[in-house]
Amino acid sequence: MTESLRPSGEYGNPAPVNPEWPPPPAYAPPRQPAPEFAQEPAPQPSSAFTQEFAQEPAPQPAKRKRARGPAALLAAVAIVAAAVGGGTAYGVQELTGNDTVASGSTSTNVVPSSQRGTVSGVAEAVTPSIVEINASSNAGSSTGSGVIITSDGEIITNNHVVSGASSIEVRTSDGKTYTAEIAGTDSGKDLALIKLKDASGLRAATLGDSDGVRVGDQVVAIGSPEGLTGTVTSGIVSALDRDVTVSTDESEGQQQQRQGGGWPFEYGGQEFNGDTGSSTTTYKAIQTDASLNPGNSGGALIDMNGDIIGINSAMYSASGSGSSSADAGSVGLGFAIPVNTVKSDLSALRSGSTT
Repeated sequence: MTESLRPSGEYGNPAPVNPEWPPPPAYAPPRQPAPEFAQEPAPQPSSAFTQEFAQEPAPQPAKRKRARGPAALLAAVAIVAAAVGGGTAYGVQELTGNDTVASGSTSTNVVPSSQRGTVSGVAEAVTPSIVEINASSNAGSSTGSGVIITSDGEIITNNHVVSGASSIEVRTSDGKTYTAEIAGTDSGKDLALIKLKDASGLRAATLGDSDGVRVGDQVVAIGSPEGLTGTVTSGIVSALDRDVTVSTDESEGQQQQRQGGGWPFEYGGQEFNGDTGSSTTTYKAIQTDASLNPGNSGGALIDMNGDIIGINSAMYSASGSGSSSADAGSVGLGFAIPVNTVKSDLSALRSGSTT
C-alpha cells in the first residue's frame, strides 16, 4: 500500500491519507436532533376534496347495535309465549318451521304428535267423542250415530236418525247410557241437535274447516253401523259438492230403519235403499270412499289431524228401491254434510228451531 504525505498548511501537520477515501466536507454538518415521533405532523391531503374530508372530526366507534335478525325475533316471540301461554306457542312453531298440522283455519292437538297422520292415532283420539243413538217411535226404531260437541252432552246427528222419535237413548264409547231430548232440527240440511240429560265431563270433538278439504285428502269415518259401536273405516275424499237427496218424511225414514236400518237415499235421479218418498231435501255433500253402512248416519268424517270435517249422512248401494235394505252394503260411495254447514246452523239448532 502506497502512502503519501500531506503538505503542511492550514490543516496543520500532515497526516497519512488513503487516496481512495473521499475528501472531507468543507464544513461540519449540523447535528440533527433525534426525531420525536409523537410531534410529527400528519401528512397533508393531496386534493381539496380529501383535505375537506380530513378536516372533519374523526368518527367515533359505532355503538354496537342489537341484532334484529331471525334469532332476535324468535327470542322475542318465545318471551311472549312464556307470558301468555299456549296461544302463542303455535306462532313460535310456525316461525321456527316446526311441523304442524291443520285443517283449514283450525289448528288442534287432538292427535298426539307421535301418532299424527295415522288412522290408529285418529281413531284413538276421536272415538270417545262418537256415540251410538237409538231412537224409538210408534213407526219403529232406528240406530244411528252422533258427535259430541260439548262436554255437557250436546250432540250433532242427522235429522233422519231422530225424526219423530218419542224416546232417544245414547251410548258413549265407554259403555255408559244416557237419555236425550231433541234440542233442534233442520230437515232441510238433515241435521239435528240432541242434548243428554245429567251428562258432564264428556270429550267434545273439534269441529274443523270443510272449506279447506281437498279431493284426495285422507279421512277416517267412525260410527255404529248395524249397532257395532265405534266402528272405524278409512279412505279419501273422492269428490266435493255432490248433490245428495234424502227423505224428510218422518214415517218413511222410521219405516226403512225398522226394516233393517237402511237409508232412504236418492242420487243422480235414482233411488237406493227404498223409496225416498215425496218429501225430500237436497244438499251439497263431501263424497268419500271410506266404508259407510246403515247406522253410520250422524257419525263423523274426520281428517288426519283429528278434526271433524263432515257428518256422515248417506251412502250409495247397488240395491234398488225394490230390494231389502238388509241387502245393502258399502260400495265405497259415501256422503257427508260439510262441517261448515253444521257450524253455520248451530245457533238456530240451539235456539230450538224445528224446521
